[in-house]
Amino acid sequence: MRKVRVNKRILAANEEYACKNREFFARHKIPCLNMISSPGSGKTSILAGTIARLKDRIRIGVIEGDIQTDIDAQRVAAAGATAIQINTDGACHLSAADVYNAVKELSVEELDLIIIENVGNLVCPSAFDLGETAKVAVLSAPEGDDKPAKYPALFRKAAAILINKIDLLDKSGHVDFDINRAGADILKLNRNAKIIPVSAKTGKGMDDWCDWLEKLVAKIHR
Repeated sequence: MRKVRVNKRILAANEEYACKNREFFARHKIPCLNMISSPGSGKTSILAGTIARLKDRIRIGVIEGDIQTDIDAQRVAAAGATAIQINTDGACHLSAADVYNAVKELSVEELDLIIIENVGNLVCPSAFDLGETAKVAVLSAPEGDDKPAKYPALFRKAAAILINKIDLLDKSGHVDFDINRAGADILKLNRNAKIIPVSAKTGKGMDDWCDWLEKLVAKIHR
């Protein structure tokens, strides 16, 4: 048996593209958010609602990551945003190279904000730096309040964490989710995280989320 020394990190190529993306966003003074969650958490519904609320104030471009289909990209485009679809054909996450190529198809001079909707997965996407300004996590009530403790990597890194489908908490017995427990576990991992309870269905909390976005855009653009 021989030991072979590997001097190049496995993720080196991804890191190179992440650096290129970060430099690109900085040069154009445009924030980019990497939105990560489990499948079915409501990322696309939140995005569609966000675009509808902000379309007269913030010009948003979206990079959609899915294993197959452009269903989510169609929904985002219908809400009023430019959408670029990436199909990974089985990969459980987007890479920085994927984003590097997709950004070329966006007219960034006409945008104030780029949001990446990553492939639905709590594990793999959180490990790959895309060169984003910040990560945003979405946790939905039906998933259970234990997810921050069980999948800490994402919640430790996220600048904002949306707890979606809170409308289900108002209906006794439908969902067993302790929002206080989830919030406490998040803050143990990340005391600087902005926790925003929302319902993409009813619109509750969406103004708080949009306010957070507007402040981020204003900070980067000044």
